[in-house]
Amino acid sequence: MMLSPLIWLPLIGALVIGLVPNLSEKQARTSAIAVSSAILLWTIVLMFNFNLSVPGFQMQEYHAWIPTLGISYSLAVDGLSLPLLALGSLITALVAFSGTFGLKTGEVLQRPRLFYSMLLIVNAGVAGAFLAQNLLLFFLFYELELVPFYLLILIWGGQKREYAAMKFLIYTAMSGMLILAGFLGVTWLSHAPSFDYADINVAALPQNAQLILLTLLLVGFGIKTPLVPLHTWLPDTYVEASTPVAILLGGILAKLGTYGLVRFCLGLFPDSWQLVSPGLAIIAAVSILYGALSALAQHDIKRMVAFSSIAHMGYVLLGAAALTPLAMVGAVSQMVAHGLILALLFYLVGLVEAKTGTRDRDILNGLLNPIRGLPLTSALLILAAMASAGIPGLAGFVAEFLVFQGSFARFPWQTLIAILGTGLTAVYFVILLNRTCFGKLDNKTAYFPKVRFVEYVPALALTALIFWLGIQPTWLVCWSEQTTKALVTAALPQAEQVAFNSADRS
Repeated sequence: MMLSPLIWLPLIGALVIGLVPNLSEKQARTSAIAVSSAILLWTIVLMFNFNLSVPGFQMQEYHAWIPTLGISYSLAVDGLSLPLLALGSLITALVAFSGTFGLKTGEVLQRPRLFYSMLLIVNAGVAGAFLAQNLLLFFLFYELELVPFYLLILIWGGQKREYAAMKFLIYTAMSGMLILAGFLGVTWLSHAPSFDYADINVAALPQNAQLILLTLLLVGFGIKTPLVPLHTWLPDTYVEASTPVAILLGGILAKLGTYGLVRFCLGLFPDSWQLVSPGLAIIAAVSILYGALSALAQHDIKRMVAFSSIAHMGYVLLGAAALTPLAMVGAVSQMVAHGLILALLFYLVGLVEAKTGTRDRDILNGLLNPIRGLPLTSALLILAAMASAGIPGLAGFVAEFLVFQGSFARFPWQTLIAILGTGLTAVYFVILLNRTCFGKLDNKTAYFPKVRFVEYVPALALTALIFWLGIQPTWLVCWSEQTTKALVTAALPQAEQVAFNSADRS
């Protein structure tokens, strides 16, 4: 019973915070911090108990739930899900700590009990999805976060929050319907005795049937990731969401999409995945180039970061499509690195907006001014931009280099486009930093409100991790190395020797 606390503890915490009457904002926030910190500590305990040499599932829990329908409460963790669990626990704890930060001076968090309850329910749903070993159980957890995120955007969002929340709801609901249809089709057509992941075997299905089912899942998870052209909900949703909610959306929610692509699309359809992988590599290259060029055209720095997320999710798809051990471990590493970097970028953009009152890069200038500007915020923003651009010594470089090194042999042109996307990332961040951080501060601008040290704690924690994982990349790749090798071996048995030669070169 080591995994269930990651699901039930946040749900119980959400019920307590939401139902206890007369709970003040401070008490609600303190309770959320306590619960999320306990979840983070328990996740660290799991990491210490995880056997890095075992590629399969560990710490399994199984309880029959509705046997007649093939639904079970089946949980397990492996090298694909554990890093994402840790990422989700960390970001949830930081958001609970910084739930009131990013607000304008004198502004207070409205309806705090509901806010922190929704935060913990989102954490429970995401953790359950990463742990579920039954397809319908995964779907239930996958859908659990739908209403909480809708409320988080609708109640605490920006001026166009109703439009953004409804768009998010429609796209996410479509994603869930496609995934459910795919899961039902996979189980029924393969005559599996239950919806348990271990019972599903599609090898006997005709190739056309496999491709149809795989397409349903690809589109469903592609919406959540998101991939071009299924991305149109993302810019509006990220921009209109408050800073804490944007961090949750980019740092945690998007990883459900990439996790589903690897776990269910690649894991259940290894043969069909090989057939569609050239097309997926093209989609990845288009997403990278489109996201980078769109970010380059933005003047709203939050919208710029949102479009950069589309590009960086393309690296994950490229690594998974290449299907080599090096590219696969790079794809998982990119999920984690991107979550950390995007969370830091959104947090810093929120601080800038809260202290200056704008996100327009053409209005902001001279933020590095040591007296009247935001020097530490600007310095951290420069570092986050360097990490996103893949500068060596930071976590972003490690992940992207592994993807490029592993995918070049199979998809050289797509990889070159991805490398070009990295160069464009540096370009739009240099433009951003040059216009906002450097230069002379406008004399008409009053002294900006100072950022308290406690407001820097989440940013400093994320920065330390990005530094540490860049300097010690083993801590980033060791968790998923054996699992990703096993995935590649199962998918490409005839190319096993070539694949492991590539892995050895790493």
